[in-house]
Amino acid sequence: MQLDAIDRKIIAALQQDGRMTILDLAARVGLSGSPCARRVRLLEEAGIITGYVAVVDQARVGLSISVFASVKLERQREEELDRFSDAVRRWQEVVDCYLMTGQRDYLLRIVVPDLESYERFLKDKLTRLKGVASIESSFALGQIKRSNALPIEPDAVRAPARSGRR
Repeated sequence: MQLDAIDRKIIAALQQDGRMTILDLAARVGLSGSPCARRVRLLEEAGIITGYVAVVDQARVGLSISVFASVKLERQREEELDRFSDAVRRWQEVVDCYLMTGQRDYLLRIVVPDLESYERFLKDKLTRLKGVASIESSFALGQIKRSNALPIEPDAVRAPARSGRR
């Protein structure tokens, strides 16, 4: 799907307030209600908009500890990578996980209420997973910025990135 300026405005506006009504969104992006609703539906069907969520204050719900864990596997074969990915998807404490280049294979952001909970997570889950060679944990002292919004420039129309396949 090619995104035009209106699509980008819709995405940018919904990233700021996903609960706004279609009429408010339409007014914000310069459309009437029906065409705006159709565009939102097309963005959803194309998988560009994948869902709507409430952004929750981590500390206010008792999850004040964020830990960044760098994980190195014994081997980077497909079955070990799949085993690790499958396990991580089941662990609710892991809120972000990235396959990385460099010295470590994965970077995880783990959210827990306290240090004891992280120790339990480490001992009961992460260190027991077959194929994990090493883990380095770093504790966040404070959060400077957090955003769920991608840097969509509403007025910039870009061609989609081309795949390396021909």
